Amino acid sequence: MTFDLSLYLVTGRYDYSDDEFLSIIEEACKNGVTIVQLREKELTTNAFYNLAVKVKEVTDKYNVPLIINDRVDITLAVDAAGVHIGDDELPVHITRQIIGDDKILGVTVKTTTRAIEAERGGADYFGVGAFFDTNTKETIVQSKEALVEVIQHTNVPSVGIGGLKEENIDVLKDTGVKGAAIVSEIMLAENVAEKVSGLKQKIDYILEDN
Repeated sequence: MTFDLSLYLVTGRYDYSDDEFLSIIEEACKNGVTIVQLREKELTTNAFYNLAVKVKEVTDKYNVPLIINDRVDITLAVDAAGVHIGDDELPVHITRQIIGDDKILGVTVKTTTRAIEAERGGADYFGVGAFFDTNTKETIVQSKEALVEVIQHTNVPSVGIGGLKEENIDVLKDTGVKGAAIVSEIMLAENVAEKVSGLKQKIDYILEDN
């Protein structure tokens, strides 16, 4: 399967209404985001499902793959493009068995050992980070060298994540990374279209040299 990780939006709900939230995602998809991960930690299963249906209507409109964070059940229920899991979810190989071979499986990795294990389990891409402190979730800051090591020892594309913004995204230069995962820089932008366009220009430049 083919998919573009270059500008990867991970959603943050903040205090937005559903309409405001969906509007931001639509503006992002319209202006260059290549993949969207719906991340919800607080919603009930029913509320998460209903929101995922609405988000998928938007992403489908722009042919942008929708990835569901953690929840294999929601992924299958809305027929999302894939799921992204962390260390505290189902084992990678079990997740692959459940979702089948046709869906995208992303895995958060912080070490080369975990990356090699996840690749054997059927991961399609890795999220590696965080590179900077972030309020999105409790994080341990990773070094640029850790990302390079994961990339050099696996054949699975990696995307950098964690505190990445337009002014610091250059940290991904010369790493071999295939994209950047962005949360607040897009979700809290005053002008989403302008911000996405600026990020797209920067990440495309970085990827030219990677």
